[in-house]
Amino acid sequence: EKGWSMDVDHLQEQLDEATAKGITVNSFVLINPGNPTGQVLSREQVHDIVKFCSKNKLVLLADEVYQENVYGDNTEFVSCKRAAFETGLLQKDAIELVSFHSTSKGLYGECGHRGGYMECVGIDPAVQEHIYKLASSSLCSNTDGQIMMSLMVRGPEPGTESYEKHEKEKKDVFESLKRRAIKVADGLNSIQGFSCQPAQGAMYCFPRVEMPPAALKEAEQQNMSPDTLYALSLLEETGICVVPASGFGQEEGRHGFRTTFLPPEEEMENAVELFKKHHENFCKKYEDETIAAA
Repeated sequence: EKGWSMDVDHLQEQLDEATAKGITVNSFVLINPGNPTGQVLSREQVHDIVKFCSKNKLVLLADEVYQENVYGDNTEFVSCKRAAFETGLLQKDAIELVSFHSTSKGLYGECGHRGGYMECVGIDPAVQEHIYKLASSSLCSNTDGQIMMSLMVRGPEPGTESYEKHEKEKKDVFESLKRRAIKVADGLNSIQGFSCQPAQGAMYCFPRVEMPPAALKEAEQQNMSPDTLYALSLLEETGICVVPASGFGQEEGRHGFRTTFLPPEEEMENAVELFKKHHENFCKKYEDETIAAA
């Protein structure tokens, strides 16, 4: 209802509740821009998070892999490292922060190529040594992934032969994703029984879906969440694969799914029509069962 915004008072309540249960909370994971919700936190909210983590001595694990995917006209990505600097925590060495970025998302890999990095800030050198040791024992990303990472962090310089083409391709991919984000959110909101917040960033829409009582009962009888029942029905009828919202944790009584808008634009238009047709069929099926049972 609030565009998936963050409430620091709620975070404190959750921390206090966990502590009261004897749970030692040692870290805080932030995904911004968000997955599955597609929200982008404001500068003030990111400031609140870094101050919250500093105050409560929590290691902040900042997943910022969608930072190039920001579509809102008045929306800006603010990194946790930037927020730590602006609040003075970085200069005081008063925060432990690990920032993650990847070529697998954004405008380069588009969920195909694999490669990424993490930056440790304020982390004890001895701990960093163990992190490097652990990373060195693992397989590295393949050659393509490493090339894409190099391109992402150090692209062609202005004036070089490939600069203009590189920038045009990046812009074309971004503008297409922006159009798809709007198209899918608007399309889902046009379906009766659907409610979807605009995708400010990332690659996902996370709609709420109203379902007939008979569908909820059927899911209970099959020992699965209503979201899973719906997602399987959608897959079987249309071939569209979505992720049940129950896998992400949500408030009691909410049902829905996460979908991406990565397919080509012309396919997304058809997908919205398939979403609509399936929902109408799904509701009719379980509403008819309710009438038959009565």
